[in-house]
Amino acid sequence: MTDTPPLADGYEISTDPHRIDAERVHRWLSTDAYWALGRAREKQDRAIGGSLNFGVYDTVSGEQVAYARVVTDRATFAWLCDVYVDPSVRGKGIGTALVGAVREELLPYRLKRMLLATHDAHGVYEKLGFAPLEKPDQWMALYF
Repeated sequence: MTDTPPLADGYEISTDPHRIDAERVHRWLSTDAYWALGRAREKQDRAIGGSLNFGVYDTVSGEQVAYARVVTDRATFAWLCDVYVDPSVRGKGIGTALVGAVREELLPYRLKRMLLATHDAHGVYEKLGFAPLEKPDQWMALYF
């Protein structure tokens, strides 16, 4: 497993659900994230409520600058989703550090696997140990 990359100076990561700026997260995802375009605020709030949430915050202003959530039973499985970094802070390694922090937070649970889906960020996740499914023909999905 690869080392967890350090977070850039001036930022901190928190799993405190009370710090999540739900309005900002909804705006980011529903207007700028290809996987969540048009997602209703009520649906996003339910997703936040049922997930383990990670925020990255500017240590001076307290402003949230990135977000990720994990759907997990904390025993066997996790799904990493809704990873988003505000465009104003991209290129500082914040996304990579955030995903590394997610991985570290879940390690003590000894999960069998953590999955994610990405259209365009394979390189970011590969740096942190993610790999294509070994047997994709064994996986199925139910689409609604």
